[in-house]
Amino acid sequence: MTKRILIAEDDSFLIKMYKLELEGAGYEIEMAGNGKLAIDAIEKMKPDLLLLDLLMPEVDGFAVLDHVKSKGYIFPVIVLSNLSQEVDKDKCKALGAKDFFVKSDMELDQLADIIKKYV
Repeated sequence: MTKRILIAEDDSFLIKMYKLELEGAGYEIEMAGNGKLAIDAIEKMKPDLLLLDLLMPEVDGFAVLDHVKSKGYIFPVIVLSNLSQEVDKDKCKALGAKDFFVKSDMELDQLADIIKKYV
């Protein structure tokens, strides 16, 4: 069965890059361009994994993480953000994120391998 990944990211270029990379690895991809759309998509599709940016319009990634935690969802959340402060990483972990990567520190071809660890 194909695993479904929700990408919550407001940068349309990054969404396209992530989507191409992950579809090429055999995943079914849904996209949300802001945190509100991400929450709506989570409720609708119940993804196997959420790839989450923190700095998004309308509702930020921290609020999305809080929503996932408050609902008791058990799918893994991987944060991929430009925020690199330890306080941000700690907050994400406290809200249930399984992993945290700084976008500028990660190569695109690592993404599928990272996700494979969790789904």
